[in-house]
Amino acid sequence: MDGFLRVLSAVLGWTYFFLWSISFYPQPILNHERKSVAGTTIDFPLINSFGYVCLLATNLAFYASPLIRAQYAARYHGLTPTVRLNDIAFALHALLISILTLSQYSLPRLWRFPPTSSSSTRPSRFILGCIAGGTLSVTAFALLVLAHPAPRPALAWCELDLVYAVGYVKVLVTLVKYAPQILANRRNRSTRGWSIWQILLDVGGGAASIAQLGIDSYLQRDWSGVTGNPVKLAIGNASVFFDCVFMFQHYVLYREDAGRKEDDGDGERARLLDAADDAGFA
Repeated sequence: MDGFLRVLSAVLGWTYFFLWSISFYPQPILNHERKSVAGTTIDFPLINSFGYVCLLATNLAFYASPLIRAQYAARYHGLTPTVRLNDIAFALHALLISILTLSQYSLPRLWRFPPTSSSSTRPSRFILGCIAGGTLSVTAFALLVLAHPAPRPALAWCELDLVYAVGYVKVLVTLVKYAPQILANRRNRSTRGWSIWQILLDVGGGAASIAQLGIDSYLQRDWSGVTGNPVKLAIGNASVFFDCVFMFQHYVLYREDAGRKEDDGDGERARLLDAADDAGFA
């Protein structure tokens, strides 16, 4: 039975890697096809890039640092962290694609995009504040840990807790990064410009990630595999929740409005082209 569960855990891990990784592509592809980032905001790829820097650092520490793994074992009954190679591969890939998507907003000329409204390409104060707050919090905690080294990591703050702090920043990023786009969809009364495919893939990846974490903890016969990896658990659950919000907006709230807005936009574009032909500008 354990052998089957180990195989299933590996399958789920690479399934979530595949689904979550593929979920990053529909939005930049859609932006490229439309030659525009209108209808979306720079907030999402900007804070996503920041968040995946944190996640990659956390996963690498749990997976490859002898010090962090030893402190984890001292605190959690001799167990090893439930971070797998697919977790590192996902975080690295997600960071690279997030930076690529960010470049579509910050470097539109590189992509040959026409000028767009500043609301799409200018970060909000809220998101900039989250990035600054997360950076300052981790820096302050690092100074605190380094200034007071713990002789017994199981009972006091140590480098392991610093790794957790970096991971919690990623959790907070996941909790707030969807808010600007949800509000933009509400303001526009449409999900046009926002790829629903990334959401459908994301919800599947979130479910697979949570399932893998549960199986790995069961195989250790200790649910500290879950409590010891709260970052993965929180990210999976938060992603599924917000994905459901986006699907509700797309398929229920703004389904007709999105279709009507797209039709109106096509009609207006055609009228402008006809007017240009009549005026001799084409």
